[in-house]
Amino acid sequence: MIKYRHQALCAWFVLWDLISTAAAWLTAYWIRFQSGWFAINLSPVPTFRECLRNLPIVIVLAVIAFRMMDQYSIHRLRRLREELVTIVKSSALLTLLVMATTFFLRDHAYESRITLGLFGALTACSVGVTRRCSWAGIRYFRSHGFNQSFAVIVGTGRVARKTARALRRAHWMGIQVLGFVEDRPSRWMSDLKLLGSFADLPDLVRKHHIGNIFIALPMKRYDDARRVFNILSKTIVEVRLVADVPALAGLSLTTTTIDGLPVVGLRESPHFGLNVVVKRVMDFILSSLALVILSPVMFAIALLIKLTSKGPVFYRQQRCGLNGRTFQMLKFRSMRADAEAQTGAVWAKENDPRRTRLGTFLRKTSLDELPQFINVLKGDMSLVGPRPERPEFIHQFSDTIPNYMARHAVKTGITGWAQVNGWRGNTSLRKRIQYDLYYIAHWTPWLDLRILWLTVWHGLVNRHAY
Repeated sequence: MIKYRHQALCAWFVLWDLISTAAAWLTAYWIRFQSGWFAINLSPVPTFRECLRNLPIVIVLAVIAFRMMDQYSIHRLRRLREELVTIVKSSALLTLLVMATTFFLRDHAYESRITLGLFGALTACSVGVTRRCSWAGIRYFRSHGFNQSFAVIVGTGRVARKTARALRRAHWMGIQVLGFVEDRPSRWMSDLKLLGSFADLPDLVRKHHIGNIFIALPMKRYDDARRVFNILSKTIVEVRLVADVPALAGLSLTTTTIDGLPVVGLRESPHFGLNVVVKRVMDFILSSLALVILSPVMFAIALLIKLTSKGPVFYRQQRCGLNGRTFQMLKFRSMRADAEAQTGAVWAKENDPRRTRLGTFLRKTSLDELPQFINVLKGDMSLVGPRPERPEFIHQFSDTIPNYMARHAVKTGITGWAQVNGWRGNTSLRKRIQYDLYYIAHWTPWLDLRILWLTVWHGLVNRHAY
């Protein structure tokens, strides 16, 4: 049984959640019936006394809704996103419970759908704001040494050291690492504060009032992890396992249960469901605007290509996109029409003799990439994503670079996180993959907009664009 020491904190949150709910209920009544912003079609109009009379019922329903949605599972590692989702769900359930009470009591004071809609929205906003303010205060005090929880890290290897650094950086959590515990001493442990062996853990927990144990052992020491957990089974301490998955750096880990069986997802893309719809809508709207705005420039480039060299205006090249499917990527032709007739597929290099005079300028300024807005409009590509590569090179890279194929979990893009960070053209492929995988794991619409802005802000000219 884990001992929780958050009763006072839970009481604080319950108090402010109920105050926020009451304020939302009264504010919704005022906005609907007294502000003059809405036409009043109810007869008779609910009085403020009736609003106050129903407030205790709303408070009781709020306690039920917030408890059912697990709004008070408070711990130091809980993320903002998780809490906000819980608050929205709790507010929605509370609104439904009030509506059900309307039907049961036949009370005309509850009959305004606008009032209930306002109440639900105001509850979510007010509870969210008070929670954020409370957490801001708590984190401030924790970062200054108050409300600290002591922790011990099991292990002394790479994962254990990374865990210690992460906890030090996240000082707002108020988790202070006392030291490390290890059964297999080595010369690499000389710079660490070693507190003892696995068998010493129960005594350390009691002596130092430790609240958190982080098991950070390599996967090959799974048996040791089980032994540590068994040793700690007679203590009252929170135990967490830090996953050792270095080969999957950059991808998100997800957890779920199947009939009570915990399952960890190691390679899952965040691009699914509504996320796909949002990204596609952004791509369609922005690429359409880009084609309209840039059409005079594209027409001028096409005309210059025709006037300065023989061959087609566009160069069509097979590239691999989402799930490894191939498509014809469009570019303005910047090389001779027979550039790869003898060499086959090769990377462009500095001062490449195959380029035309105009093509040198187009490639240096990235203007040869403009036709790819057509690929985005068609759905072959996205505005932002890992850059598409040729199938001939993919077979080579996938054999030598770990997790190279993971970048095909999303649509390829005209620009990407790696490109705006300088990893473009003839630069380190491994670094580029690291940035691509970071983008896949942390994708949001706002990250896409940030990358687009950085692409324009830093300019399209790049010294590695050959």
